Amino acid sequence: MAANMNKLTVLSLAVMVALAGCSDDDKDENNILAVDNTIAVGSEQCVNGGVETQTGVDTNGNGVLDSDEVTSSNLVCNAPATSLTSEQLATLTTNAWYGDAQTKLAATQQANSEVVTESGKAKNVILFVGDGMGISTVTAARILAGQLEGGLGEDYQLSFEKMPYSGFVKTYNVDAQTPDSAGTMTAMVSGVKTDVGVIGVDEDIERGDCATVTGNELVTSLELAEIAGKATGLISTARITHATPAATYAKSADRNWEDNSDMPEGTEACEDIASQLVNFEANLESRYAGIDVDGIDVVMGGGRRHFLPKDEAANSTDAVSAVEGDRTDGRNLVTEWQTTYPSGTYVMDQTGFDAISDDASKVFGLFNESHMQYEADRANDVAGEPSLSEMTEKAINVLDNNDNGFFLSVEAGRIDHAHHAGNAYNALNDTVEFAKAVQVAMENTNPEETLIVVTADHSHVFTIAGYPKRGNPILGKVVAVGETEPSLAADDMPYTTVGYTNGLGYRDLGDETNADASYLAAPVTGRVDLTDVDTTSAGFHQEALVPLGSETHAGEDVGVYAMGPGAHLVTGTNEQSFLFHVMDFAADLVTTADEKVTP
Repeated sequence: MAANMNKLTVLSLAVMVALAGCSDDDKDENNILAVDNTIAVGSEQCVNGGVETQTGVDTNGNGVLDSDEVTSSNLVCNAPATSLTSEQLATLTTNAWYGDAQTKLAATQQANSEVVTESGKAKNVILFVGDGMGISTVTAARILAGQLEGGLGEDYQLSFEKMPYSGFVKTYNVDAQTPDSAGTMTAMVSGVKTDVGVIGVDEDIERGDCATVTGNELVTSLELAEIAGKATGLISTARITHATPAATYAKSADRNWEDNSDMPEGTEACEDIASQLVNFEANLESRYAGIDVDGIDVVMGGGRRHFLPKDEAANSTDAVSAVEGDRTDGRNLVTEWQTTYPSGTYVMDQTGFDAISDDASKVFGLFNESHMQYEADRANDVAGEPSLSEMTEKAINVLDNNDNGFFLSVEAGRIDHAHHAGNAYNALNDTVEFAKAVQVAMENTNPEETLIVVTADHSHVFTIAGYPKRGNPILGKVVAVGETEPSLAADDMPYTTVGYTNGLGYRDLGDETNADASYLAAPVTGRVDLTDVDTTSAGFHQEALVPLGSETHAGEDVGVYAMGPGAHLVTGTNEQSFLFHVMDFAADLVTTADEKVTP
């Protein structure tokens, strides 16, 4: 009988396994019980829940399958849910973060579906360069911009952060781990990485050796656009002869050769950078056979001293030096430009800028003896000068008259200078103005025919640190979550959220809006008690760890953002020289220009 009972038990178990889940508590005439136990969602056994069926013989006849009576079990897990109920989704759909992400997802999908991926579809190309605008600068400027508008700041987005494509750029120069602007901008506009301190030439150059320029010249995006028949423009808040803008038009063995007085003996065979700008048309035509170009259409920035002779009679009305000009060759390049372009418009102040007609044929604006003012200091300019966003809008209005389209390079050069001076206030405010200039370009161009690329040439040793609570003033002292008083460091003194690894260090200059005032005193070493100091004021300069005569560049990657035809190529981590090739792909610059050159 025992053998038969075992046989019946096995047979019944087989039947019960096949029928698992059909009943919660079954018992047959042989006292065999089957019990279904529900497995909760999220359990280790079944993450989506399920049913475990236990079977066995109720040997004690109590009607319950005790643990020692279980002879087998069968686990059936539920399949993953293909949809959630409205009740299950309620905690998500009513959450602002969740809703914002869904909106962003839809916008991204829409942007991806509309992107133009064919080569040569960009009629216009605009390259924006925030000089020294590293990732930490973008983050801090984003927070500042949001706080200036009354928000907490962290959730804000600068104009270019809304672009559908972005990536990273490696900034090193051929001979340097941490780069300078000359080599980095040359890479962006020529497609070839090169050495520190040289402009528009490849790495075979020897810095400072005039004779090595010939044969190593590179062709730039601006030059290709000019040859292709497009309008061309160049804007900078720095001197227009400074490294970043100069890399679009000049070929120089040294970035410092801004005018002839900057060039050492023995370099007479080389042309200074300011002269190359005024002679751009003639120089370009001499390098390529059969082309006929009309020169750069819009040039606006600082650096007037490099275009004027060292003669008080040539001073402008807002000259801050007794003799404004630096040139020792007697040339007045402003009058030379006016002779070359008699119908062109030369301006040097806000009044002249405001009078520029949108149908102007040529515009040459030199708004300062040296660099233009910091955005926060602009009201203090003697004769007044336009903002970066105003210059950008004016340039687009003038350049857009060309039916073939245009190439425009826009640099916010003074972000870099404020960082060098250790003044986050001006660096961030100039970055906010830079974002406004990008917004102007976005609003005044057709995204279906205009590629806009926004990036930086390099970063700075600018940090965001500590554990401040959300909404804490980005230029303020660190105040921790749940606290109202500043956190104290191990030395029992408060500290700021933003700071510098090296540089001139602490200054408390009150409401001084010119960051360069920092250079009037020696570097400050060590910590300073900031308890009674307003660190959000324009004249506050952050502490620095390593004392130097000027804060330095940093070597990490920088961001790149893009929209328009060809923007889909801006993704991942790339060599800086890759950006030229993106612009060339979008506008077909090389092929179009090559067709104009006589074989």
